[in-house]
Amino acid sequence: MNHSKKILFAFALLASYCVANAQFHLGVKVGTNLTKIDGKSFNQEFKFNYLAGAFAEIKASEKFSVNPELLFNQTTATVSDNYNDPLHPLSSSQRKAKLNYLSIPILLDYKLAGPLHLQAGPQFSVVKSKDSTLFQNVGNAFKHGDFAFVAGLQLKLMKFRVSARYVAGMSNINDIGNSEKWKSQAIQVAVGFAIF
Repeated sequence: MNHSKKILFAFALLASYCVANAQFHLGVKVGTNLTKIDGKSFNQEFKFNYLAGAFAEIKASEKFSVNPELLFNQTTATVSDNYNDPLHPLSSSQRKAKLNYLSIPILLDYKLAGPLHLQAGPQFSVVKSKDSTLFQNVGNAFKHGDFAFVAGLQLKLMKFRVSARYVAGMSNINDIGNSEKWKSQAIQVAVGFAIF
């Protein structure tokens, strides 16, 4: 069993325990997703995208809870002007890609003080659609899945949630060869509302 499966299994066990023994809340959230893809083929600046989805808060104790989420988010990438690959030459129209992901972060939430909470955990993502002319002559350039680690802070203000987090891609999403590793990064700022 690889590391990502072990982490998912451990969090699933913890979530099952919490559901059986604790309180929980459900809500919705929207926010800004600043993304980039690390790799010498891409421009190294963050690009504005968006995210939207739902969250749950499963309370395990006074300090700890498990927060699974289901998010739709976008990643945008632009090929660097310094890109030079004779095997996969690009025209001027083949320099941008927009990937739409369905992501499932499973976060452990720890109450620091007052409304301030620390959150961390794994995130699993699947590409749902692509708007991409990147490397069209060789088919799909990006893998259909991504695994990442998430860490950040959240403010709980009655039913409102304000969060800021960093998402670091752990897996190589390059699907056209092994010469270069591409990894996703994101800075996410979101607001949410607990429906009940």
